[in-house]
Amino acid sequence: MNYRHIYHAGNFADCMKHALLVSLLQHFLRKDSPFLVLDTHAGIGRYDLESAEAEKTGEYHDGIGKLWNQPPDSPLAPWLELVRKAGGPRFYPGSPLLTSLMLRPQDLLICCEKHPVDKRTLYRLFAGQPNVSVHERDAYESLRALLPPKTARRGLVLIDPPFEEPGEFDRLATALQTIHSRFAAAMVAVWYPIKHRTPIRQFHNSVEQAGYRNVLVAELLMRAPHNPDTLNGAGLLVIKPPYGFAERAQDQLNCLKAALGAHEALVSELVPE
Repeated sequence: MNYRHIYHAGNFADCMKHALLVSLLQHFLRKDSPFLVLDTHAGIGRYDLESAEAEKTGEYHDGIGKLWNQPPDSPLAPWLELVRKAGGPRFYPGSPLLTSLMLRPQDLLICCEKHPVDKRTLYRLFAGQPNVSVHERDAYESLRALLPPKTARRGLVLIDPPFEEPGEFDRLATALQTIHSRFAAAMVAVWYPIKHRTPIRQFHNSVEQAGYRNVLVAELLMRAPHNPDTLNGAGLLVIKPPYGFAERAQDQLNCLKAALGAHEALVSELVPE
């Protein structure tokens, strides 16, 4: 795999995904019972925005770089507080580090990272944290190997592939079937890039036809999705979102739209309960 997220860390798509992730995790904290988070494409967990790689693209300047001055009552405030706790503005936390900062002693985070060098980096980041485990494992294979969880009846499966190979949407559709068969109670969040609409429509149609209930889609578009060679936006498909999440997500996306100068921010129900 040649993909390195450091070139894109903190960009608009990261900000959108991570702000919504924090809102999803807040739901689990309302009850004392333990929960599991399985992060299938974990990366290295924390990214140095002053590195040569991050500065080469400079994508974070038009993402997290425009969000530091949000007011304390901003819908983005809970996420931004965690970003600062993790070392921002220099260091930007990926999904596993954000999640780890929200865990209680009874909760568990399982991180899967296929790239051996990145896996070792992630392992060092979480050394000494007993409720975080790191596996050098293929993301989709991990769903069969690690689900259902043994110590929690509640959980979130986060699937965040790099989309560097053809057929990723087909693999996602299969992954959703695997999760449903092994951990039907799980909340599932799937991130995807938006370049043009055709593959997105096909993916959404496959989810509708699979018979899932209570499916929500949140999308942030920086520009109209007409150029298939450009990352025009990003989406998060959520199966079994918590009550009230749609309204919070819309508030967060509206805030991102205003701060980043985005084209459109939309939360919609793909499949009703």
